[in-house]
Amino acid sequence: MVKAGASTAELVAGRYRLVDVVHRETNRVSYSGEDIETARTCLLTQVGLPEDPGPDERRRAASRILRTSERIGLLRPGRVATALDVVEEAGSLWIVTEWVDGTPLGELLTQQGTFNYVRAARIGLELLDVLEAAHVAGITHGELSPGQVFVRDDGSVVVTGFGLAGATLAPRVAAPSYASPEQARDERIGPASDLWALGAILYTMVEGRPPYRERDRPEATLKGVDRLPLRAPVRAGPLTQAVQGLLRKDSRERLSRPVIRDAFMRVLSEDPEGSLQEMPRPRLRGRCQVGPAWSRRAMVAGTALAVVTVAAAVLVATNDWQDDPGPSAAGTAPSPSASAGAPTGSSPTPTGSPSPTREPGTPSASPTASPTGNALPPGYRTYKSPDGFSVALPEGWQPLGTKRASDLAYRVFFSADGDPRKLAITYSERVGPDPVAVWRDDVQPGLEEWSGFQRIGDIEATTYQGYKAADMEWLSDKDGTRVRTFGRGFVVAEHRGYSLRWTTPESDWDDPGNQEALKVFLRTFRVPGD
Repeated sequence: MVKAGASTAELVAGRYRLVDVVHRETNRVSYSGEDIETARTCLLTQVGLPEDPGPDERRRAASRILRTSERIGLLRPGRVATALDVVEEAGSLWIVTEWVDGTPLGELLTQQGTFNYVRAARIGLELLDVLEAAHVAGITHGELSPGQVFVRDDGSVVVTGFGLAGATLAPRVAAPSYASPEQARDERIGPASDLWALGAILYTMVEGRPPYRERDRPEATLKGVDRLPLRAPVRAGPLTQAVQGLLRKDSRERLSRPVIRDAFMRVLSEDPEGSLQEMPRPRLRGRCQVGPAWSRRAMVAGTALAVVTVAAAVLVATNDWQDDPGPSAAGTAPSPSASAGAPTGSSPTPTGSPSPTREPGTPSASPTASPTGNALPPGYRTYKSPDGFSVALPEGWQPLGTKRASDLAYRVFFSADGDPRKLAITYSERVGPDPVAVWRDDVQPGLEEWSGFQRIGDIEATTYQGYKAADMEWLSDKDGTRVRTFGRGFVVAEHRGYSLRWTTPESDWDDPGNQEALKVFLRTFRVPGD
């Protein structure tokens, strides 16, 4: 264990003066400090090293921490403390980062005991945003704990410690009670380990203690994490299922980021005032002293920022996620208007929707997403996906299956027995900012390998529910049937978005029931949190 025994009169590496202890964890101590060469305040974190690390190992550790910190700092500026220097001295690794004008979450919890679940959801949402950016870039934090999360006066968070995992030559060096079971077993870790740590932090915020208590030796703590059952949270309220889903022992069974994001957004939307309650601020000494009491205006602005950040740019599927091009039923199928669950009758075609009289091969205008009312047409019901999105489906329609690539991308197929039509909804975290370019450069090359592929008209830029979007239509052959597909892809956040693909037999494309179904899908689809 690291002992906070460094004298504040001594200099670390002959340059950094220690001022005061900010926060302690099992094998990590954070100090406020001063860089005497620049006269700037900094944050120094002391981490214990295994015995006798070689010079090459020390250099690799320092390089890894600096490089990883720089990468994630560019992805989430202002949300990640940038490492400025890494030095080894007297058996400890010292990470020097820019000063964080906030209070460690662990210190807040020590002073205040517990948070209400709304405040916990708000902090969790900001943490999830930082982790998501890291995971998309192929970075795992691996050392996340309350000591690595700083909370500013406006409620926003700054994360430290990126690059530490794997750089100190030990499977887990800092906060064993927040280690995942796979880390406790010294197995290879990935994004799922960070999600476990997020769950453990949420648990601690609402319960006032970690899910697995610290024992006298780190090895004993890790053994408990790996083998002991989880004590069910009793103060988590509507976050209970999310917390338990993140703390599943099997990393493959943990909830995905979209599902957790949806849980946070639901809590915040149902009780937005819950995180605005006045909280007593901890009194820290010296440079760690925090500012004035929580500002209601700042908290409201911070919550809005978190919502916008989580719900802002897109997706159209990439080549890795090409589905089969047509209906699941083979051969000739009944007329869509007579299919099970298909609505009958006609409805006015909205401005900008596919024209029922257009000849195949000519481009259609984009279907509008502007609702004329919230009521569903007869024969439809709202489907809420475990992945967080929702959409109205014809009666009798069900998910046929889901393709996944970890929690970075998935595609869900919907239809009904005997119905030749199909809706596919795709989510991905590997797309560019321009939906037109994604259709053209990422999706179409894969579609061109399909039998009989023919694009209809141009790819059209549009907007959808306030997001940048693009529409593309095409023809292809499926099991001897010529089918037609309309696709809309839209960006909801950086590198993240959705696409909706509606496919029918080409001969039935202009059927009024099919036109109505497309309008209903576009009008009722909601991303998690909306």
